[in-house]
Amino acid sequence: MQISEIKIAVIGLGYVGLPLAVELGKNYPTLGFDIKEARVQELLEGRDSTREVTPEDLANNPQLQFSSQEEDLKAYNFYIIAVPTPIDRHKQPNLRPLQGASSLVGRFLSEGDIVVYESTVYPGATEEICVPILEQESNLTFNKNFSVGYSPERINPGDKLHCLTTITKVTAGSNPEAAEIIDTLYASIVKAGTYKASSIKVAEAAKVIENTQRDVNIALVNELSLIFHRMGIDTNEVLDAAATKWNFLPFRPGLVGGHCIGVDPYYLTHKAQETGYNPEMILAGRRINDNMGAYVVSRVVKLMLQKKVHVKDSKILILGLTFKENCPDIRNTKVVDVINEFTSYGVSLDVYDPWVDKDEARQEYNINLIDSPTVAHYDAIVLCVAHGEFKLKGIEWIKSLGKEESIIYDVKNILPSNAVDGRL
Repeated sequence: MQISEIKIAVIGLGYVGLPLAVELGKNYPTLGFDIKEARVQELLEGRDSTREVTPEDLANNPQLQFSSQEEDLKAYNFYIIAVPTPIDRHKQPNLRPLQGASSLVGRFLSEGDIVVYESTVYPGATEEICVPILEQESNLTFNKNFSVGYSPERINPGDKLHCLTTITKVTAGSNPEAAEIIDTLYASIVKAGTYKASSIKVAEAAKVIENTQRDVNIALVNELSLIFHRMGIDTNEVLDAAATKWNFLPFRPGLVGGHCIGVDPYYLTHKAQETGYNPEMILAGRRINDNMGAYVVSRVVKLMLQKKVHVKDSKILILGLTFKENCPDIRNTKVVDVINEFTSYGVSLDVYDPWVDKDEARQEYNINLIDSPTVAHYDAIVLCVAHGEFKLKGIEWIKSLGKEESIIYDVKNILPSNAVDGRL
């Protein structure tokens, strides 16, 4: 296959697939495919509910098309699969979306085609799970009639500085020829350049440890926060002091959710346990981070009791629902842990987030978002997400929402320490 002959179909138009399809469409005939008709329709109308691309990106891209019709895939020869890889309620990898996408693409594979995976998986998943599905559906032979590759996504939702074109892209192929074509393709759209890994397994492992490393580091500062609180020391003051050393890593305590950091480590631990190794440090970090929501609530409840604020039937305001600031993504948000824990105390909860679609919050978590908070109405206010709007409105606005003896707790540490009752 020559680069000039490539016609690309991107499967999955979420936070990863859509920006990729937009960039590829500037240079190649590209189809953005998604099984959700509503998602395709909004993109055809020039709207992106994830806010990752602009209407101009969609309008000024004549080689880019969108479809939810499977038959449209047959006209393409280079498939990029960018579907979610979540975990189930037992915290085990849920590969059903990946398997479904592989089955779909397999039905349209032809001689000489290439399939690249961007979804985060454990090392070996592409060749052990996906390739057999492609072979079965297509009746073709791997590395004889078709090739595969892996190029892990590094999308950071809401981040306009670190985006697809400005982050080095790791690439890999199942044979030298495919590896070269895949690397050349990505290099043509990624200004930061590419890094060609020696194998698909190396590329898969590189991706899964990126977020595992961050998870373990955040778990460390979360545990330090638990310790320093018992000592009566402000964790953030400690971190500021330590950060004066040139090689100190600038991690901060917080809720660890989202589609990457809170999920990817479980893919690695799953595979590690299959090999007979129990990954103690990684799982210990996961346990710490998964319990931070309950810890936040325990701190707020204690502060309320200290001010003689009756907890049961109290009115609590949660500011922010997304897993991170300045994006509408609520996948695996740990704010839900805070909400669920508060509910067990019999409180009345309002949740406000100007970035989140109300229907999505209701469907995903059975949470009814309010249009706006009521002034002087709340016994406690918990700032969970550092949206720009909250920063702009500032502490005086947040104070105005509380009753005279209300509690303000700052999970994200963006408010002046002397203006809040507690923070991580």
